[in-house]
Amino acid sequence: MNWKLKGMLQRALSHLPYGSWMHFHLQRRFGGLRDFNREFDVKLSDWTIMLRRLGEAGFDISGKRLFEIGSGWYPTFPLACYLGGAARVTTVDLNRHMRPGLLRACAERLGENLSTLCAATGADEASVRARHSKLIEVLGHGGDLASATSGVIDYRAPADATRTGLEDGQIDCIFSNSVLEHVPLAVIGAMFAEARRILDTDGVMFHSVNCGDHYAYVDRSINQLNYLRFSDEQWNRWNNAFLYQNRLRAHVFIEQAEAAGFEILLNTAKASDLRLSQLASMPVHPQFSAIPAERLCITSIDFIARKSVNSEAAAGIIEDQNLNPGA
Repeated sequence: MNWKLKGMLQRALSHLPYGSWMHFHLQRRFGGLRDFNREFDVKLSDWTIMLRRLGEAGFDISGKRLFEIGSGWYPTFPLACYLGGAARVTTVDLNRHMRPGLLRACAERLGENLSTLCAATGADEASVRARHSKLIEVLGHGGDLASATSGVIDYRAPADATRTGLEDGQIDCIFSNSVLEHVPLAVIGAMFAEARRILDTDGVMFHSVNCGDHYAYVDRSINQLNYLRFSDEQWNRWNNAFLYQNRLRAHVFIEQAEAAGFEILLNTAKASDLRLSQLASMPVHPQFSAIPAERLCITSIDFIARKSVNSEAAAGIIEDQNLNPGA
């Protein structure tokens, strides 16, 4: 499908009274939700990568209090964390996207991958299977996510990740998967400031960001750097509420985390030969000219950040900036 056509269609739907309903059904029939098993498998793979990276940083989700930004259509990450032994998983979304049918499909598909869950978490297989059995039973009788997980998963939507309402130090790990690329820059800063507040003393956050042009997944005539051809004004013709892309480069997310008082433990951002070649062969809008090619071409990043010992000093700087944005 031509990417410009998709962008204009989504932009038009975003202004219609039942646009969200129509967009969901178009996704089920023609979009990413058409092949549920394939999409689920990608998400589960991403979850196992997150667990591995957190493990390498010395963090184990067992018995921990987790917080997900961006619940999405179905809760792969929260359910996998619940089955793997997390004590609590709060998951929030700006809009209420989750669907009962997809929730049940997700739970059932997880049942086919319990060995993967056990391998990733080190959890006892008998305990994982017992939790999964109850999950399927309660969902099958029309129960909601909270009741099906004995209150472990708390789904909040609509909810604002910059104002969670949680007390200070209530969370051990905050995470997101392919979410931050859809959030305006100012909101990312506010999210990180709130993350620092609600994280416990040794708390960490993990974010996986796909900062490439998402239209390249539906239009094979373009690559993931295509949107760098346009100015902000030009890009707004195709940017829309259903697929908002901030076009921020990978290093910006690191800079925002550090400014909010975090120490970076992991940063996977790396320029590839393919992306450098693609960038060299295309025109780039002058507004990106100050960014070195080695940074501009990066289209994905995973990073882990820990509260810095100097985070309280950083807190005052961030709060001053929020109160006086022109300062």
